[in-house]
Amino acid sequence: MRTFAASDGLSLAYAITDWTAPWRAPETLVLLHAAMGSSRRLYAWVPHLAGEFRVVRPDLRGHGASGVPPGGSPLTLERLARDVVDLLDHLGVDRAHLAGSSAGAIVAMKVALDFPERVGTLGIFASTPGLKPSNVDAAAWVARIQAKGLRGFLADTLADRFDLAQVPPDFVEWWLDESAKTSPDVLARFVPLMASVDLTGALGAIRCPALAVVPDHDPISSMAQYETLRSIPDIEFVVYRGLPHNITDAVPDRCARELARFLRSRRTDP
Repeated sequence: MRTFAASDGLSLAYAITDWTAPWRAPETLVLLHAAMGSSRRLYAWVPHLAGEFRVVRPDLRGHGASGVPPGGSPLTLERLARDVVDLLDHLGVDRAHLAGSSAGAIVAMKVALDFPERVGTLGIFASTPGLKPSNVDAAAWVARIQAKGLRGFLADTLADRFDLAQVPPDFVEWWLDESAKTSPDVLARFVPLMASVDLTGALGAIRCPALAVVPDHDPISSMAQYETLRSIPDIEFVVYRGLPHNITDAVPDRCARELARFLRSRRTDP
């Protein structure tokens, strides 16, 4: 992992994978992971994308190898969006494709709204425009995490996230271990933040082409809540049937191929 200093001084980590032809200047694709865990959760996407794009996977602040913001400092969606732009500035990238999973997609939407000139396309996976209208009870989640530990909380809610008949047990154990590395103190701020967000009324202002890939068996958000994404003027809406929330972990190859197809369809260079 590489690191850089965000505009507020916090150290943020990121990985770059670029398998494109060395004589080409590749477009940059930034992948934003979901709450809990890190950019490692998107490992399986890289082989499908890094041959055509410079793939950048940051760890959100407070996650993975990135620094933890001081306890007294507020954690805001604006700050998380600014972190993405700070990373683009650090890399010398004027405009990038953004794709996010769950909370990572909420951050990506905020970047597209606040910094439209920096976003070429937007990929939204398993995410509504914020969790305020969702079925998430942030206070209950935080209380359960504090009582049982993050790994215990996630183990109790696996059926909300995966069809356990379709994912191997060793993957589940790895996913639990990886996700449980996140600080409960960070999640005590991160979960309520996401549960306070509702960007629905602003979606019409997103001007870049967008792809929304949503599961139709998600106990966290209903299909009606996902349907609000259709307010984005230029959006392709794809439904994955019979899957709960964590499609980006459970069927990563399918998700990455979907994103690659979409990006190719919107490519403007020869």
